[in-house]
Amino acid sequence: MQIEYRNTVDTALPPDDDHPYRTGIWKSQPNEFTAWDLDVIGVIPDDLNGVYIRNTEVALFEPIKRYHPFDGDGLLHSISFEAGEATYASRFVRTDGFLAEQEAKQSLWAGITEHPSNAIAPTGSGARTMMKDNASTDVIVHRGEVLASFYQCGELYALDPRTLEQHGKTEWNGFFPDEGVSAHPKLDEHTGELLFFNYSANAPFMHYGVVDKNGEVTNYVDVPLPGPRLPHDIAFTENWTILNDLPLFWDPQALADGYYSNTFKRDMPSRFALIPRHGSTDDIRWFEADPTFVLHWANAYEDGDEVVLDGFFQHNPTARGAARGVGVNKGFETLDMNKLEARAHRWRFNLVTGQTTEEQLTDRCSEFPMINGRYGGRPYRYSYEARCAHDVFAFDGLIKRDHATGSETVVDFGEGVYVSETVMAPRTAATAEDDGYLVTFASDMVNDRSECIILDASRPNDEPVARIRLPERISSGTHSTWAPLEDL
Repeated sequence: MQIEYRNTVDTALPPDDDHPYRTGIWKSQPNEFTAWDLDVIGVIPDDLNGVYIRNTEVALFEPIKRYHPFDGDGLLHSISFEAGEATYASRFVRTDGFLAEQEAKQSLWAGITEHPSNAIAPTGSGARTMMKDNASTDVIVHRGEVLASFYQCGELYALDPRTLEQHGKTEWNGFFPDEGVSAHPKLDEHTGELLFFNYSANAPFMHYGVVDKNGEVTNYVDVPLPGPRLPHDIAFTENWTILNDLPLFWDPQALADGYYSNTFKRDMPSRFALIPRHGSTDDIRWFEADPTFVLHWANAYEDGDEVVLDGFFQHNPTARGAARGVGVNKGFETLDMNKLEARAHRWRFNLVTGQTTEEQLTDRCSEFPMINGRYGGRPYRYSYEARCAHDVFAFDGLIKRDHATGSETVVDFGEGVYVSETVMAPRTAATAEDDGYLVTFASDMVNDRSECIILDASRPNDEPVARIRLPERISSGTHSTWAPLEDL
C-alpha cells in the first residue's frame, strides 16, 4: 500500500475521553490521506467502475455543553475503481464552521442537544438556527461533483469525487435558496435532475426545487404546512415528487420559549404531499396515513392509478419506554432504530380516489436503504438495508430485501465488525437489477482496522469478491453514495 499523508487537523479532546460517540466505533480521527496500490484480498473486478463515497461525523473539540454524534465535522472517505484498480482519499469538508473552529481552536456553536443561546458564534445556520452547518449528514454526486449536505438545511459543499479536492459552496448559475438545502436531495439518474427541499421555522415552512442536468434551477416552489416540521427525506417517481408532513416536530410552546424540543402527536395523521416534478404549489395532492415518523425512504414508483412509496415506519418514534439517557448520554436513546421500532413499510396513494393504503413488510428492524440507482423512481425489486446495532448508532449487518417474494437475505460480518450504508454498484453492461456489486466500508473493532468490502450483489452471502485495506480504522457515520464512472 502506498500512503500519502496529507494533513492532521487541529483537535482538542481529553486524553482519557470516554464519550460513547468519540471513542470505540466513533473514535475521532483527525488525519487525511490519499492511498493507492492498496492491499487486496481477492480481486477487484474489472467491471466495477465508479466511486464509493461515505461520510463520517468527527468530534474535534470539546462541546460548549453536550456532544451529540450529529454535531461532528464532516470527514468524507472516497474509494474510486477503474479497470481493476482502486484509489482511496479522505478529506474534511472545509465548511465555514469547520474553518472558524479550526482558527479558534474550540467549539463555537451549540449542538443539537443544547439551547441555541449557548453558542459563542454570533450567527449560525440551518432550520434550527445558531447551529454549525457541518455538511456531514448526506453525500450525493450531481453533474460530476460530490455535494455534502446538512440535515438541518444549509449550504451544499462541492468536492471532486475521486480526490475530494474542495470546490467550495454550490450555486446554480448564481442561485441558491436563502433557506438552504436539506440533506437527501435526490438524483434521477435517467434525467440527470437533482430534486431538493428545505424546511424552516417560518412560513410557508417548506420549499421544493429541481435542478436540471445543466445546473439550472427549473422549479422552486412553496409547500405550505400548518407549522414548522422536521422532514428528513423525500422520494420521487418518474412524474411525482413525494414530500411529507409527519406528526413528530418541534413543540410549538418550546419554540415560543426559544428552544427546540421534539414532540410526537399520536392523534395527528401522517400527511404526504405529491407534487408533479415540475409542478406548482396549486398542483400539490395531499394524502393522509397512520401517524409515524420516517427517517428514510427506499424508493417510489407508479403502478397504474397508484403511487407506491417504500420506507421505514417508526412504531415508537420517541423511544417511549426506553431508558432515558443522562449526562453525556442525554438524547441517545433515539439513535437506536431498535428502540424506535423501524420496520420496512409500503404506502399506496390512489390518484383517482385520494385514498391511502399501507402495509408493514417485515417484523425485522432495518433502516438506511440503498437501491440500484438506475431503478430510482421506477418499479424495482431489491433494496439493501442496514441492520442496526443495539444500544449504539452503528450498523452490524446487511439485509437484501426482495420486494417480489418478500424474502430477506441477511449478511453478517462477524463479531465486532460494523459496516457502512452499503451501495449497489451495477457492473459495466449489467443485464439485471442485482447484476453488480455491494460496496461498503467495514470497521473491525477486534483487529483495529477498516476495509472496503466488495460483495456479489446477486449472492451477498458468498465470500467477498475483494477486501481492500484502508490506511486506518475509520469512524462510524451516516450516509454514502455510488456514482458510476460514466456519471463523473
